[in-house]
Amino acid sequence: MEFVWMALLLLVPFVYVLLAVFDTQRASYAVAAASRSAARAYVQAPDPAVAAAHARVAARVALADQDVEADVDITCLPSPSSCLEPGSSVRVVVHTVQPLPLTPSALGDQIGGIAVDSTHTEPFGSYRAAR
Repeated sequence: MEFVWMALLLLVPFVYVLLAVFDTQRASYAVAAASRSAARAYVQAPDPAVAAAHARVAARVALADQDVEADVDITCLPSPSSCLEPGSSVRVVVHTVQPLPLTPSALGDQIGGIAVDSTHTEPFGSYRAAR
């Protein structure tokens, strides 16, 4: 009987920690894929006017694949006016806070969470024509 209680006392926290790790890994994979996909979509867009829309759609698809919601921030480097010009690049930052699993909603929106973010910088290329 003592063995059963001891097993339960050790097994339940271990399973909870595993669930938290798996949820965090899922969120980590989602934001990494979203930042990479958004940066590539931005660089491949025909002009700067639609590039941000293409990037946001690509990020949304990658995030939805893992059922994660996140904030997406797109920045052109070295300056916002030099988007899609030779030598420029685009930086995409995707940030989310993954809530702890099995936390009751009666205790508030988010008791605790693990911040997960990813940054991807995609060069436009020095020998490409400006768009």
